[in-house]
Amino acid sequence: MKSSVPLSLPVLVLLASLGSGCATSDTYAVKVDAITKPAPAGAQSFKLKSKDPKLGEENLRYREAAEFVKTALSGKGLYEAPSEEKADMIVELDYGMDAPRAKMERVSVPVYAQVGGGVRYETVPVTDSRGNTSYRTVAVYEAPRNELVGYDNAPRLVTIYEKYLKITARENKPAAEGRPPAELWSIHASAEDESKDLRKYLPIMASATVDYIGQDSSNQQVVKVRADGAAVDFIRKGMNAPRAEPRAAPAENPKG
Repeated sequence: MKSSVPLSLPVLVLLASLGSGCATSDTYAVKVDAITKPAPAGAQSFKLKSKDPKLGEENLRYREAAEFVKTALSGKGLYEAPSEEKADMIVELDYGMDAPRAKMERVSVPVYAQVGGGVRYETVPVTDSRGNTSYRTVAVYEAPRNELVGYDNAPRLVTIYEKYLKITARENKPAAEGRPPAELWSIHASAEDESKDLRKYLPIMASATVDYIGQDSSNQQVVKVRADGAAVDFIRKGMNAPRAEPRAAPAENPKG
């Protein structure tokens, strides 16, 4: 007999989003690829496992990543089974950072020019001790100043680090003839830039997967994620926070 499904998530994250107002935040582009196959009816419970057998599930980084993923799964109404035997599916978690690669990019560089300066002449009134006013021409010296006159594109060699998070759900059945159980759905999320801070990106990537759990993205989607947005806040707070429906950022036009 399956455990009851936890409450669905419709209100609190919306309120958090409204409460955040117009605060500015760093926004990250997360690439998401998702594929799915027909899942067994009523498959809602899962047990999470590490994809890498060498990575112990007591590893602190794994446990942190696992909490983010469990929270993302809860955003789709899925819940963790009390034991592996009672789970409808086994969800494998894989995350990490690929080897760095060099990339030439063009950056916008401000161009400044020196303007102004020189000397100009003004006629000013001068009053003597008797109260008589006369006029005198004096020189007024102005210092030159730097002003932004435009931008130029300049090449720059940067080192790029691709961070990734992969979540794969399989039927909870024994392997047959050496083959793993059938895959139900899989999501691959990644973000690439100059940062090597994988820990910072785990909740950001996890938040981008919520709308694609059990879905087919057709092709790669680019999801814009605000670091201080309601969706990331929902992931960071974890399973102990009150449940609310996270609203993922809209995807850009699909890449070919």
